[in-house]
Amino acid sequence: MLIDYDYNFLGMHLGWWFLWGILLIWIFVVPYDLPGQRNKKISPLEILKSRYASGEISYEEFQEMKKYL
Repeated sequence: MLIDYDYNFLGMHLGWWFLWGILLIWIFVVPYDLPGQRNKKISPLEILKSRYASGEISYEEFQEMKKYL
């Protein structure tokens, strides 16, 4: 008696490939700024540079604060 197993699970093999594809897309393509995801940390020097660029502090204050970082 010969049993043919090619189509017994109605495409379940294709379903698993689809599930793995969705999982990989979710891991690598989803943006990181969504809640619960990894967030990029802003360094103190970047904050200081943005304050200087926006005009909140003068060049002398920028240089003085930069020494302490």
